[in-house]
Amino acid sequence: MAISHVTDQTFTTEIKDGLVLVDFWAPWCGPCKMIAPMLEEIDGEIGDKVGIIKLNVDENPETTRAFGVMSIPTLILFKDGVAVDKVIGFQPKEALTELISKHV
Repeated sequence: MAISHVTDQTFTTEIKDGLVLVDFWAPWCGPCKMIAPMLEEIDGEIGDKVGIIKLNVDENPETTRAFGVMSIPTLILFKDGVAVDKVIGFQPKEALTELISKHV
């Protein structure tokens, strides 16, 4: 599966089924740029088990506010539309795959 970008309008539809990791990010965020290639790798390795989507916090304030995102990158893992896990800040690839594996 390819990583897709979502908006305030499409967010709920995108997270409603299965396991979905949401990357709350912004183009000016250095750690967000560092985590992006790792998310691509994870998508290539286990994209059949988890969907990965990105939400630009600058362009989508409603969803950002609704989930209390104060720092980026924030990654929230949803299972069938319910938030089940959350990490804030840059994380190594191993930590992200472990986070996902706990909920597969």
